[in-house]
Amino acid sequence: MIIDEFYKASRKFDPQRSPSLIKAIIKIGSKSRQKYFLAPNISTLENNPFTEGMEFIPLDFSTVYLEKHELYKEIKKDTQKKSLALLGIITKEKTKSLIYAGTYTNIDVISNLILLNLPIVDSKLLNDFSNWLGENYYYNWSLTHLVKRGTGIHNGRLHSSLSQIQVKVFEEADGLDNLISTSSIIEGVNTSAENVIIWMNKNGNSKLNDFTYRNIIGRSGRMFRHFIGKVYILDQPPANERTELEIPFPEEILGDIDEKRYENVLTKEQVAKILHYQEEMSDILGLETYNNLKAENAFQSSDSELIKSIALDMSKNPNAWNGLSYLNSTNRNHWDTTLYRIINLLPGGWETKSSTFVAFIKALRDNWFKTIPQLLGDLETFDVSIDDFFKLERTLTFKFASLLKDVNTLQKEILKHKNYDVSRFISYISHAFLPTVVFQLEEYGLPRMISKKLHRSKVINFYDTTLNLHGAIEIFNSLKVDDLVKAAKLNEFEKYILNYFYDGIRTEN
Repeated sequence: MIIDEFYKASRKFDPQRSPSLIKAIIKIGSKSRQKYFLAPNISTLENNPFTEGMEFIPLDFSTVYLEKHELYKEIKKDTQKKSLALLGIITKEKTKSLIYAGTYTNIDVISNLILLNLPIVDSKLLNDFSNWLGENYYYNWSLTHLVKRGTGIHNGRLHSSLSQIQVKVFEEADGLDNLISTSSIIEGVNTSAENVIIWMNKNGNSKLNDFTYRNIIGRSGRMFRHFIGKVYILDQPPANERTELEIPFPEEILGDIDEKRYENVLTKEQVAKILHYQEEMSDILGLETYNNLKAENAFQSSDSELIKSIALDMSKNPNAWNGLSYLNSTNRNHWDTTLYRIINLLPGGWETKSSTFVAFIKALRDNWFKTIPQLLGDLETFDVSIDDFFKLERTLTFKFASLLKDVNTLQKEILKHKNYDVSRFISYISHAFLPTVVFQLEEYGLPRMISKKLHRSKVINFYDTTLNLHGAIEIFNSLKVDDLVKAAKLNEFEKYILNYFYDGIRTEN
């Protein structure tokens, strides 16, 4: 078992996802004979049950030299000076730059600055890219216009294929020169940027800590390409500190823990809490059923208390869940009551109004049949922008789908006499109402728009229920790019994307 970016197991570095990672480490680690945990910039590792018996090996070397320019000392808090400094760097350096914005709001600020001050670049590749974005996403999107000025945007909300395409175009000599980014740029993205520009000492709503700051500036330079990385610091950096990694048991997953196995590291209070939780769940589900679900790792959520509260509600108010089966209806107007009920299990946890999220889910039912610009038109009365679209689709396919899967698991046991099963609906939303393989291929760099064209040309049948990801990749490897371009009538930029996609999936004969 290899865990990369292991530091995210600590609540200090990833408060939202650390319980899920710990849960995975426990479940998979119990079956692993060898374990390697990898993380940058860790000074010491505190004793914890997850690395017990493992050797901590600190490595201190760098493949490039970092040349730091502390411009914040001159800028201080002068916004105009900061803007002029940024424009000066990206116009005078004439090389590849990553611009760390820190927040989504700052991405907008920097985007507007570039749109107002940088000229359109004479590049056929960028012009083709911009036209493709306008046709397939949104013509008046800031990224559509930024691309013409040699600038892209990288964040965790975009479709994976679109992020990958931008990084590919960033690598081209006549491609993007700048990438404006949140902290997503440090999560497994390899680029050949010579410069890193720190716009603000922020990571979302929080200040950057020294660990994340060093991770970001470490993106400058690249072995065999830029042996000297230039870091331009436009905001005062965090103070230097040693990074001690502490990984306590997250309280949320105690209900999933074997108290006997970890009795040496659990407190008496934690053991008591685990036993009490098991007793409560056994009372609701029955001891045998609860133990079976626990052994099967049946629950998606890392929040044991949330699972218990749903189970209690179902057992006490079974009639309140009568509408669950309506999610299987082809009439999406029948979904409203149940969608609101599921949403209200996590009030305020969806980053938008409940009514907007429900409208989005219903509109997305046409995701395979309509273009994104058409879907945005359907959602116009709810003021859903293209950036909102990405955010809501990601929330639906991950967070909402996981919650509904746990609801379905519980109702099969508690409300079994009602014969509800919304597995089919869960499958639909997990893949954004796209054919499963189409959704999966986007992670490999193939946008859904191209998959639609290939399907319509009958080159590949994405309705085939026997088709899986590996089977689709085999089909692609049996065909030539030029034949696909001709059959599906792909344009020049789509051919560029397809060639990039093939670089990632091509197998040697």
